[in-house]
Parts: sequence; C-alpha cells; structure tokens
Amino acid sequence: MAKKTSPSGSHTASSRAQAASPETTQGKKTRSRDTLNKDSQNKVAQTRDKKSRDKQNRSGQPGRLAQMRQAFDLTRRNDSKLVPYMLIAFLGAVLVFLALGLLLHNWITFLILGILVGVLAAMLILSMRAQNAALSQLEGQPGGSRAAMSLLRRGWSMPEEPVAMNPKSKDLVFRAVGRPGVVLVTEGPNSRVKQLVNAEKLKMRRILPDVPVHVINSGTQEGQVRLQDIVKTMRKLPPSITKDEVYVVDRRLASMGQNSAPIPKGIDPTKVRANRKGMRGR
Repeated sequence: MAKKTSPSGSHTASSRAQAASPETTQGKKTRSRDTLNKDSQNKVAQTRDKKSRDKQNRSGQPGRLAQMRQAFDLTRRNDSKLVPYMLIAFLGAVLVFLALGLLLHNWITFLILGILVGVLAAMLILSMRAQNAALSQLEGQPGGSRAAMSLLRRGWSMPEEPVAMNPKSKDLVFRAVGRPGVVLVTEGPNSRVKQLVNAEKLKMRRILPDVPVHVINSGTQEGQVRLQDIVKTMRKLPPSITKDEVYVVDRRLASMGQNSAPIPKGIDPTKVRANRKGMRGR
C-alpha cells in the first residue's frame, strides 16, 4: 500500500524549497557576475596586449619625420651643398611671396604662403639630392644600374635579373622596354661588355627585327654614363613604338628568356648516371 504523506511533512518540504530557491537564484547571479567580470578582464588584457604590440611595431618603424631626418643626415654627410641649396630654395620662395604681398597690401597672408612653399621647395631639394647621394654610393657595385633604372616610373618594363652576365668578370647587362624600344644598360668596361651586348642583340633580332635597340654603358670611365644620369639619358631617347607595342615586345622578350634547349626524348634527367668505366679508363 502507498504511504500517505502528512500535511506537516509536505508543508516542511515546500518551506525548504522556498528557502532554497532564493539561495539558488542568488548563486546563479553570483556566478554570472563572476563570468562577466572574467570576460571583461580578458577583453581588457587583450586590448592592452594589442596596444603594446602596436607600440612595438611603431617603435620598430620610424615615423615620417624620423625618416626625413635620417635622409637629411645621410645626404649631408655625402653632399656638402645640401644645406645651402635648401636655404636658397626656402628663402627665395619666402622673399618672392613677401614681395607679392607688399605689392598687394596683404603681406601677412603671402608670408604664410611663402613659408609653406619654401618648406616644400626645401623638401624637394632634399629628395633630389638624397636620391643622387644614394646612387653615388652604389657607383661601381653590381646591380647599381638596375637600381638607377628602377627610378623610372610609368611606361617602362624591366626584369629584376640581368639578361646577360659574364661569370668570370661579373659584367652585367640589364634590359628595359619602353616607348623608345629596347634599352640595354651595361655594367663593366665598354670593350669587355661589347660581346655580351652583341649576343643579346642577335637574339632579339630573330624575334624583333624592327624594334630599335639602344645601349647605355654605365660607369665612371670615358664614354660611360654615371648612375645619376641613366634616367635622364633614357628619358631623352626618342619614342619609336606605341604603348600597346611595348607590352607585346616585353612579352616576346620574356618568352625568349624562358625558352631553353629541350631534353632529348627517352632520357630522365633525375636518373642519369656517369659512366664509371669511362671515368676509370680501360
């Protein structure tokens, strides 16, 4: 037979449940608050870590003013005329705008404009002189002419690697394609690089017989062009082909560089072994 629960027992159980329910609810609230606190602490820690990483990255990379100061210091060491030229550019712009302001009876506005223009003129002089100083340090080093050619902006296409090289003498030939046609820039004595240039011309005449080829011998000897003047020399060349033809010529020359002698059929180059009997002698 089923046992009957007394009214007093049921009342006691209900009172215990009612007493325990507020404690349970309060415990849940406490745990939720602890979870929220931990989440907030984790977010704060992540934010601090991110800020510290950003500071480290910023400290590793100098700002724009720091870069300009480094460029100024490096250029001034190799160029004693940098500071006078920058002062002339700055003061000249200020005096010109100040004179215009006096004539127009508004010298304050024109003086401010003159200062701004003077600063821009001085920065332009710094950029030009820094570029020349950097190229002067590369004079005589392998790949210096390629660094000078990279200053050309639009309208030119050139590979990173030299198209011809003499392993013994370290003479190099770099190539650029633009509106004037194909330009070969050499590194080394003129008499020594002539053979490399002739071989490269012979290759190009087979696939591009009507495209003009110009040769610029870079260096400091007589009849050579210094690195600072390579860009000027290339820009002075007369245009001979259109922009669309520049792309076609560059693609053909690139395919010429990729072509190589085919491997004979039936031979696996990974399994070729030397004839030991022939090496020993019979």
